[in-house]
Amino acid sequence: MTVYLDHAATTPLRLEARDAWLSAADLVGNASSVHGAGQRTRRLLEESRERLAAVAGCDPVEVVFTSGGTESTNLALKGLWWSRPDGADTVVLPDGEHHATLDTVEWLRTAQGASVVAVPLTATGHIEAARFAAALPGAAMATALVANNEVGTVNDVQTLARLARDAGVPLHLDAVGAFGHLPLSFRSLRGDAARSTGLVAMSVSAHKIGGPVGVGALLVARQAVLTALQQGGGQQRGLRSGTQDVAGAAAFAVAAELAADERANETVRVGALRDRLVAGVLAAVPQAVLLGDPVDRLPGNAHFHFPGATGETLLFLLDRAGIAVSTGSACQAGIPEPSHVVLSLGMTDAAARQVLRISLGRTSSAADVDAVLAALPPAVERARAAS
Repeated sequence: MTVYLDHAATTPLRLEARDAWLSAADLVGNASSVHGAGQRTRRLLEESRERLAAVAGCDPVEVVFTSGGTESTNLALKGLWWSRPDGADTVVLPDGEHHATLDTVEWLRTAQGASVVAVPLTATGHIEAARFAAALPGAAMATALVANNEVGTVNDVQTLARLARDAGVPLHLDAVGAFGHLPLSFRSLRGDAARSTGLVAMSVSAHKIGGPVGVGALLVARQAVLTALQQGGGQQRGLRSGTQDVAGAAAFAVAAELAADERANETVRVGALRDRLVAGVLAAVPQAVLLGDPVDRLPGNAHFHFPGATGETLLFLLDRAGIAVSTGSACQAGIPEPSHVVLSLGMTDAAARQVLRISLGRTSSAADVDAVLAALPPAVERARAAS
């Protein structure tokens, strides 16, 4: 059996979420139809929206279901750009963001004429508040990760949201890797809910918390002004037209509730496993370096630099040993390349190719940690020899 330690890429489907999906899939009727069958489906859809909203700390009308985090981010960034005020042409973009954000902003730059103001990260992967604030005046919009998807560092998004609000700039937060693992409330982060600036959109996804792949949501403030990516039947406030995935919404809502219910206990349990893993790796491989903030990080994230050993080789050797880990984001089409996140920490190109992300989740156990600690040291030695 594979020791699965790539939960940051995706985590196993919860049985309860699968059952909710299967039950909803048996319903007949389009949720936009007015007959009884359609309205029964509509009730389940709206109940699922209400349940997800309760977990996310927002109003149900602010939940726009999507196909996942990438679509949510595209809708937020392109929608805000196309609705920007006259004369505003700058996007505030911290270094080290997820490729869904980086590539969307690059498209806005090359195809739409956007200017980009980069905000450097600290050596531990934090978005520095002072530099973020300095980039905001006059910007069309800003975006930021709640927690870095590679090195796991958690940002002070309460402060970032306040800074954007004070500057009158709409802010999008990418919470795909943080939702369900950190205490997040869209309403609390928004502060003054009457504003159309500050935090106005937040991306979340189901498959990071035990829901199905292909389901996500963009939380969109009532006052937010966004242009839709596609036109059609006007569903979901006109922001995401099309027949809605009721089964996916139902499964997402169940997964979100379960993740919220167990979060406090799982943070302690998974955090303890991660700390044991980190201590074991640093003891067994003395040259290894833990990247990211050593304390203020996602509970299941352990990201290491192994000098002299390429991450690609380590991944292959561990996979041969039945252990699934990663070198970074799973959203790079399987193309080996230096980690842009590690480069943004001020490290070299060589170092950015010598990293490994081990991410734990709700199915992780002490036996999984033991397996990694047994297999990793010889894998590092072999990788160094190969290099």
